[in-house]
Amino acid sequence: MNLIELESVGSTNDYVKENASSLESPTMVVAREQTAGRGQRGNSWESEPGANLTFSVFVRLTKFPARRQFAVSEAVALAVADTLGVFGIDAKVKWPNDIYVGDRKICGILIEHSLMGSELMHTVIGAGINVNQKEFLSPAPNPVSMFQLLGSPTAVEAVREEMMRRLDLAFPRIWDEKGKQRVHQEFLQRLWRGDSDLHPFRDTTTGEIFEAVISGIDPDGPLHLRLACGQERTYLFKQVEFLL
Repeated sequence: MNLIELESVGSTNDYVKENASSLESPTMVVAREQTAGRGQRGNSWESEPGANLTFSVFVRLTKFPARRQFAVSEAVALAVADTLGVFGIDAKVKWPNDIYVGDRKICGILIEHSLMGSELMHTVIGAGINVNQKEFLSPAPNPVSMFQLLGSPTAVEAVREEMMRRLDLAFPRIWDEKGKQRVHQEFLQRLWRGDSDLHPFRDTTTGEIFEAVISGIDPDGPLHLRLACGQERTYLFKQVEFLL
């Protein structure tokens, strides 16, 4: 994997999209500081300059069917969780692709695809792993860092090198159907709140708050929830919110 290191940039995802025509695949762009980093739903991402690993990866997925784009999300989320595992942190994947330790978020992932017809042309994968940040000042409800969990600093460069290695292994795994199936099963096994217990959710369309068990996730992404009464519901991304 190629590496581009930047001192400061608005957003690594924006940098990659602006320079996509000249980038080799795969390329990781790392920034010591992001002044306009963002997460899902347009949320900003708090990151102390130099303390964390903030990056985007550009990858061309030629002839990859757009309908299976969730496999990219699964593979990337597992790569992040596996990277954290190398440093002694047991991380889980919160659907669709946040990374949690207990009930606290250690990494956010934002994936943006460029499509041509029914296939992906290229993908930009942005992520921020909280490494050495000691405190968080934004109103985000539940951030945590590797430093807070381990009690000592970790070299950001070491996390970056392991992350690059894991991503290099991740992308080839989803090229064939058997590989996609294996990744999907691993995703289900690493699922946050995938413990068959009732957990609180909020339907973002109606505002209804309810308790349900995660009963499954389709390979193309929809989340299946089963209420205590036995009713089954299916939600797409942004249609349901996990409550702490």
